[in-house]
Parts: sequence; structure tokens; C-alpha cells
Amino acid sequence: MRLSVARVYRQPIPSNRPLIAHRERTLRRWAIGVCLPGSIALVALTGCKPVGPNYQRPGFGAPPAYNELGASSVVPPPNPPGGTWTPANPSDGMLKGRWWEIYGDSTLNRLESRIATTNVQLRQALEIYYAARDQVVEARANFYPTVSAQVSPTELKYSANEPLFNKADSTTYSDLVLQGQASWEPDFFGRIRRTVEQARANAQATAAEAANVDLTLQAEMASDYFELRGLDSQIQFLRDTVADLEHQLQLTRQRLAGGVATAVDVAQAETELETVRAQLVDAGVARAQFEHAIGTIANYSLSSFSIPFSPLNLPLPKIPTGVPSQLLERRPDIAAQERLTDAANAQIGIAISAFYPSIPLGATGGFQSTSPGTWIEGPSSLWSLGAQATELLFDAGQRHALTDQARHAYEAQVAGYRNTVFSAFEDVEDQLSSLRILEQEANVEQTAVASAQRSFNLSNQRYRGGVTSYLEVLTAEQTLLQDQFTAINLQTRQFAASVGLVRSLGGGWDVTQLP
Repeated sequence: MRLSVARVYRQPIPSNRPLIAHRERTLRRWAIGVCLPGSIALVALTGCKPVGPNYQRPGFGAPPAYNELGASSVVPPPNPPGGTWTPANPSDGMLKGRWWEIYGDSTLNRLESRIATTNVQLRQALEIYYAARDQVVEARANFYPTVSAQVSPTELKYSANEPLFNKADSTTYSDLVLQGQASWEPDFFGRIRRTVEQARANAQATAAEAANVDLTLQAEMASDYFELRGLDSQIQFLRDTVADLEHQLQLTRQRLAGGVATAVDVAQAETELETVRAQLVDAGVARAQFEHAIGTIANYSLSSFSIPFSPLNLPLPKIPTGVPSQLLERRPDIAAQERLTDAANAQIGIAISAFYPSIPLGATGGFQSTSPGTWIEGPSSLWSLGAQATELLFDAGQRHALTDQARHAYEAQVAGYRNTVFSAFEDVEDQLSSLRILEQEANVEQTAVASAQRSFNLSNQRYRGGVTSYLEVLTAEQTLLQDQFTAINLQTRQFAASVGLVRSLGGGWDVTQLP
């Protein structure tokens, strides 16, 4: 159903100037008397509460403390005064900004700093955010009227043979039109406000998703870098082992020449040496792959990119965990899901607004004349004001279906948000437990390395004294190599777990950075 109300005024050409002035004064008084109260009423109506539910952040009861806090590299929050936790502040007791600097590695700092300016994956995420931000501006534009202008000079000629043609009339004349048009649909029921609310929440979600991409890239960079340095530790160890085995092979050959050792001893020594050399080559292949991954993240030309050889000999840094409730404010993936929940809630209001009428307003004003000399004059003025109300009476349940769809989509998004929160807490607990268990395993492994070293030394002394065969030496040596390799791998895994903990805690990000 459509209702239209319009007032059109086209001023006739008067016969004298006083009459013109009188009518213009009358027109101004009429416009003020009619339009001003209507404008005030429209402003009042557009300030009404928009239809649909107002957004409330879904509740989640965070535990008072993390379960896994046993690693010495983890700094738990201080005991709260009076035995109760205060509301979490996103910046209290957490890493801030350039979190990778806690490792004290200048090469890592340089590589991490390139991500923000050169990484194409992050650039893609940022451009998606910029596009979403422009959608907010587009939605807000609907609060304001649209105004257009038109200039239309036309020369017309009538047919002299048309019916009822009067030969006394001219067959040609000019039609000069200069007019402006304005249209506006007041936001009586909040559809535009809910649309802006949705666009703003979506833009914030894309900003959080871009921050999550940034954090993921930073963590991947740090993890790959420590894996590479762990491989450098392995390579250094294998090089030292190759030198020892070459010396061992030379000794075995000398013993064979002296009739003390056998050819089997020499063959076993040669086999062990070549096996370690093969492991050294394999470590070099893995190192090159991590170097390529790092160069790709930092957007270097791989043909000229290299990282200097540097074994992993850094101390494991202390990482503050904060209280669990801070996790909701620190994780960008949680923030993205929460903002999408807000957007889904706004969609309910948009769907409900379809049940209410659409009431656009329109106005036109300008000048029209047949002569350029009288084109821009008072008698040539014209204007019109109009309003239109449209209400959909029957749609076979479409609006009800769309509203129900929006409500179900909101509930699904709430469930997705809570699932993200659950996964985030699981992620933190996993990294904390990894650090605790790896620390215990590393301590045990150091004891095993010391025992294997003593066993190898004793077996080597017994072999040189002719008390035992080379097989005992070989067995002790293989056990020592395995334990030393395991110790190096455990150190690398501890650094990877510490990076994983930083990532799971949100790095240096918090929700105050949302635009």
C-alpha cells in the first residue's frame, strides 16, 4: 500500500513587481509554518529507539587461575589482595607491543619488524579491513539526504502539421530548466542505525582478524627462527661428532695395523662416521627449508637471503600469563568472534524493520523559463515538496522467515564465540603443560646425557686397554649421540612452546586497539 502527499508550487508570471514581492513573502511564511514543525517532528521521531534487541556481550565465566603453571619460565599473576581477583585490565601483567624482544635476539627483532611493512598476507587482511571500514561510511551516509542538481537547456520545435495547430503561434521555443532535487528517508524505526551498527561491528571484526593474522605470522616467524637455530645447534654437534669419529677411525686403523683390532672394528667405525655425516647433510636440508620459510614471511628475495650460522644458546625468557579473564581481551580471534556476534544481533533489528513502513521525503526547487534573460528570476522559480509512505501488506511469511533466520544466525554466532573462547583456554593450557613437561624432560635428559658420557668414556678406555671389543664402544657412542640429540631437540621444543604460549595469550595485542 502506498500513500503519497505532495505540495507543488509553480509561480505564475505576475503583472507587477509588488505582487511578486508579496507572494514571495507569503511563500516564505508558508514554508516556515509548514516545514519547520514537520522537520522538528522528524528529528524527534528519528531519535526513537531502533527496533530489534540491543546487543549484550555473551557471558562467559573465566576460571580464577590457569591449571598449568608449573614451568619455571612462566610468571603467574600475583596473589590478589584479600583473596579475590579484581576485574581484568588488558594491559596488566601481560606482554605488550613487540613481544619478541623478550628473547633478546637482534636478528629475530629485525625479521619480526619487517612483517608489518612487507608481508603480503598481512597486507591482504588489512585491505579487507579498509574495505569494511568504507562500508561503515557508506552505511552512515544514509542518515543524510541525497542532493542532486540538473541544468537542462532545450530548444523545441512543434510540427506545423499537427492537429489544432494555430499558425499565429510560434513553432519553436526554448525551455531552460535549472533545478535541484533532494530526497531523504528518516530513520524512523532504526533500520539505518542497525545497519551502521552491523557495519561497524563487521569492520572491527575484520580489524581483529587482521591482528590475528599479524600475530600468527609473528609467532610463525619466531618459531621457524628458533627451529633454525636449533638445527644450527644440531649441525654444530654433528660437526664435532664427525671430528671425534674421524679420530676414532684413525685410532682403530692404527690398532688394526698393530694387530690389536680387527677389520670388523674398522668397518664399524667407518659405518658410524658415514651415518653421522649423512645426518649432518640432512640437517642442512632442513635448515635451508626453515631459512626459506623465514625469508618468505619477511618478504625477502630468497636468491640473496641467508641467516648467519648461530646455534641456539639463549636462555628461555620468563612469560607472564596474567589472569584467565584477561584472555577474553587479549586474543584477537576471540575479539573477532565477539564483534561478529554484535553484527549478527544488529541483523535481527534490520530484519524486524522490514515490518514497518518506508517513508521517504522528497523536494525539488529551481528555475524554468523560455528566455535566458528571465531564467534566474523570482517569477521563474518552481518547487515541490512530497512524502510517500509504503507498507508491505502481504509477503507469504518472507519477513517472518528472514527474522527467524537472523535470530538463529545470532544464536549460532554466540555458540561460535563461546567455542572460540573454550578453544583459546585449551590452547593456553596446552602450551603451559608443554612448557612444564618439556622442562622436566629436559632436566631428566641432561642427567641421561651425563650418564651416557661417562659410559662412553669408560668403554673407550676399556677398548684402548684391550679389555673389550669395539662393539661396546660403538653401543655406548650411539647411546650418547641419541641422548645429546634428544637434549638439543628438547631445548628447541621449549622455545617453540614458549612462542606458542605467547601466541595463545594474544601476544602484545588487546581490544583497546580495535578501531
